[in-house]
Amino acid sequence: MNLSRSGGYQPRAYRRLVHAEGLVKFGVTVRQSDLAIWARRELRAEAAAALQAVRAELEGYIRRQPEFRDSLLPVDPLPDAPRVIVAMCRAGKAAGVGPMAGVAGAVAQVVAEALAPYSPEVVVENGGDVYLLTQTQRRVVVVAPGSKLSGRLAMLVPAGEKLSVCTSSGRHGPSLSLGRADAAVVVSPDGALADAVATALGNRVRGRSDIKAALEWAAAIDNVVHAMVLCNSQFGAVGNLEIVPVSIDNNG
Repeated sequence: MNLSRSGGYQPRAYRRLVHAEGLVKFGVTVRQSDLAIWARRELRAEAAAALQAVRAELEGYIRRQPEFRDSLLPVDPLPDAPRVIVAMCRAGKAAGVGPMAGVAGAVAQVVAEALAPYSPEVVVENGGDVYLLTQTQRRVVVVAPGSKLSGRLAMLVPAGEKLSVCTSSGRHGPSLSLGRADAAVVVSPDGALADAVATALGNRVRGRSDIKAALEWAAAIDNVVHAMVLCNSQFGAVGNLEIVPVSIDNNG
């Protein structure tokens, strides 16, 4: 059973650009789910167990309620739905999209929280959607191939935060988008919400003139900490995180 929103696997060359000082990098793959993880020590077995468990919950639930996977509009969860399902349905309703728009962010959060007892710092990246449990200030660089601003801007995540940083693109990546933004980025403590709102934010941007209104819409959603849009050579941002210039080689 495919848990991807579009069904396609995309090469993740951007991972070669990622560095997390003081942390050990390892990967875990279960069918379509391909996670890159950073922690104080390698926790491959623990991560694989968490990933397998959350996938089993999602796959089992989809068999009971197929519209949960297929709908592009919000869906109400069944009364006995697992916690991750409820979170994705709640996120979809807040963003006005289907619950599967939050799947990558939700899975990243579940795995990160499962690893937290073993490591005080954990970063889980799932197809460009990241969940961070950090004791150190970290830079999250926005990579949007095709944009002149790709690899030139970063958000500073303060020490002690538990945040999801999710990105949707109308031009690149495996996720379904109805817009034309190079990158729509949303930050929230709720991984499913960050992912779903990033999808909806990207849907609202078809050109540079849409950036301001789209960001105002995202900022009005409860529990959204920060939002950013890159479209062509323009960008806009709203929220609590500091944005700093960076320079990385994102070619290739």
